[in-house]
Amino acid sequence: MDGCSNYNNLDVRKNCRTKAQARNKFLSVNIPHAKGLIFFNPLKGIQFAKQVGFPLVIKPNVGGFSRGSYFPITNYTALYKSIFLAKLWWPYTVVEQYLEGKNYRVVVVNGKIMSILQRYAPFVIGDGISTIDILIDIENKTRQKMNLYPCMSPLSQGRQSRSYLAKKGYRLTSIPMKNERVMLYYRISLAHGGSVEVINKSCVSEKNVTLFKEILTHFDANILGIDVIMEKGIETDFNKQKCIFLEVNSRPYLKMHAYPRYGKVEDLSRYIKELDKINITQSDVF
Repeated sequence: MDGCSNYNNLDVRKNCRTKAQARNKFLSVNIPHAKGLIFFNPLKGIQFAKQVGFPLVIKPNVGGFSRGSYFPITNYTALYKSIFLAKLWWPYTVVEQYLEGKNYRVVVVNGKIMSILQRYAPFVIGDGISTIDILIDIENKTRQKMNLYPCMSPLSQGRQSRSYLAKKGYRLTSIPMKNERVMLYYRISLAHGGSVEVINKSCVSEKNVTLFKEILTHFDANILGIDVIMEKGIETDFNKQKCIFLEVNSRPYLKMHAYPRYGKVEDLSRYIKELDKINITQSDVF
């Protein structure tokens, strides 16, 4: 858990451990979230798909860093496979509606927005000349020059990336058009080469700021990393677009905020100083 914060007491951390706990809380206070189901028997997940339809997300009920998560799932074959793979991580599985949009991590501290990151799955942008493997090498050298590797991983040319590219009709030797964005994998995890961008807090709509602060209060937390997908973006009020709150993280991974691929690194020291003054009970109990 290197790089993860520890500023909430044990009760708060217990109440934020699973996706189900977050979804139940969102439901009770009328916060938009994906329709979902937690199941042990795979047939329950199949029945949910028949009722709600595709696309869907499959993920372990307990976990983090996108481990064991699969999306977007658009057919039953992919659904069967994803359920099996997710259960390798945890016996109880979550199936949820999937929303295509902008993925954010919003960190809220003591009634204030500390930092906002937009998160991206691994990708390269074509220049109309270079092959994808060359673009990957160029991006990896850029990341190395920016000293991002203590937190971020290099883009891969391995089997996982080759397989994903093939599904989209590409090879490593393909030449993307100029300014064409080519995804290398679907997960936003930094471990798979994902990246983050610092979002200027001043661009967030007031209604969204208020909602983020309310979520912190609803969970009685000192700090939360709130994961949300918004169809249009964080500048637009949540009730004027499709919006899904995914989960809350009681020990948000703050290290990644110091290693953005895009945007300027923020000085978060004043927030950390405030948090360091809090007496956290049972902080060494997990």
